[in-house]
Amino acid sequence: MTAPPLIELSDVSRVYGMGETEVRALEHTSLIIRRGEFVSIMGPSGSGKSTAMNTIGLLDRPSSGRYLFNGVEVQDLDRDSRALLRRHFLGFVFQGFNLLPRTSALENVELPLIYKGVPRAERIARARAALQKVGLDGREDHDSSQLSGGQQQRVAIARALVGEPMVILADEPTGNLDSHRSHEIMKLLQQLNRDDGITIVMVTHEDDIAAYASRLVIFADGRITRDEAVPERTPA
Repeated sequence: MTAPPLIELSDVSRVYGMGETEVRALEHTSLIIRRGEFVSIMGPSGSGKSTAMNTIGLLDRPSSGRYLFNGVEVQDLDRDSRALLRRHFLGFVFQGFNLLPRTSALENVELPLIYKGVPRAERIARARAALQKVGLDGREDHDSSQLSGGQQQRVAIARALVGEPMVILADEPTGNLDSHRSHEIMKLLQQLNRDDGITIVMVTHEDDIAAYASRLVIFADGRITRDEAVPERTPA
């Protein structure tokens, strides 16, 4: 039996406000993302790309249409159920890192496991393994002020990984990094996708960053205007 798509938006619209203040952020959008894909989402400001990402991440809900996650309809779940799904199946990486200050890298990575109720010894072991996977072995006790921007983003990626998510949602993950560190982070995400099979959905406005994905989806005026494969290559 064929597995369902991991993510399926079907005729999704998202409308904010009413009357003269109405904003149609998404217009009858349909998008399928299969397990193991690496998808870059691009588009100008106000194009709908961030609304699409927030919908996929269950941070927002459609005004109409259907959202199926791994074959299950999730658009009408209540707040607690949505939070539970995010906690167990989704990992988030943001432009601003969102690390707790004056808190060690290890403790930052442990956080999702605390919310899951994982015992302390197991939390520490899994957090150490996640930090090792992103190349921060030996930095467990460093807090944010002792880490470079690239290292802080690696901690954020380890935090997203530690819960063993089916999908990592990355929102402008290189937006606060210089060119060299940006490409280091993208090579890491590309490796996690290829070697571990983690599905990655990333919003970016930079063509060279989008080129690390295997698929490019472009939004304009709340609609998908292009959806195409990215030539297989490793950007410089």
